[in-house]
Amino acid sequence: MQQCDKQQNDFTPQDVEIISKETVFKGFFKMVKYRFKHRLFAGGWSGIVEREMFERGHAAAMLPYDPVTDQVVIIEQIRVGALEHKYPWQLEIVAGMIDRDESAEDVIRREAEEEAGIHVGRVTSVTSYYPSSGGCSEKLDVFVGEVDASKAHGIHGLDYEDEDIRVHVISREEAYQWVKNGKFENGASIIALQWLQLNYQELKSQWGQDPLEESK
Repeated sequence: MQQCDKQQNDFTPQDVEIISKETVFKGFFKMVKYRFKHRLFAGGWSGIVEREMFERGHAAAMLPYDPVTDQVVIIEQIRVGALEHKYPWQLEIVAGMIDRDESAEDVIRREAEEEAGIHVGRVTSVTSYYPSSGGCSEKLDVFVGEVDASKAHGIHGLDYEDEDIRVHVISREEAYQWVKNGKFENGASIIALQWLQLNYQELKSQWGQDPLEESK
């Protein structure tokens, strides 16, 4: 076993040398091939490393929560990554890609309207993380947003994006049981629901006393 001379948080972007970057595929998504070297924990530099990376961009996701009724809004839609899975339709929270002229909060408000037909009031940030940094550039901002769950129902989605999205309104407790039972297979949804289970009392205290605020 080699001795580690540097801790992870000691490294900076200057400790990576990108030798080349090549787009090898560009369709609905993009694939980029990197050749790079990096400093080693035990000292010195690595050899040349070659990795293909799925270029997906930055996204935002939000768990719609009604603090008055203690309910959450969950959406369901078919997902290409699960087509050969036992059930290709996945239970998720609302989410979307962030365009250059949008903030993460802009995205979750827009997606809540498009995917579930609901207005979002106050929001709180949960976390920001890389779902699969071993081969994908996507970083995901996760939020919980205040909604009136009684307004959430029906089938939604944009026709030009071939979306077919069904809305579910369930209690927070039932949603958490679905997490425990493995019914959710989406990382952002699991993270948001676990966070809510730990923090719902504080949110109900903050949000439950006032009517739903209009977004600016």
